[in-house]
Amino acid sequence: MRFNGTAVIWLEDDWFVATCVENNVASQGKTMDTAMENLKEALALYYEDNVVPQYGTRYIAPLELAI
Repeated sequence: MRFNGTAVIWLEDDWFVATCVENNVASQGKTMDTAMENLKEALALYYEDNVVPQYGTRYIAPLELAI
């Protein structure tokens, strides 16, 4: 089975943080590629004992809010 999700990556101090929007699983790495690979590994472990959800079309849009 395959999981198709959405990852968000940002730079925090000297680390890239990658998180999966659908389930809040996160990981980090010194490079963006390493952060993504670590996130994939974390997701594989997460779904080892959980049901893999199937999502329809997702839309990603920037959001700006004055606070």
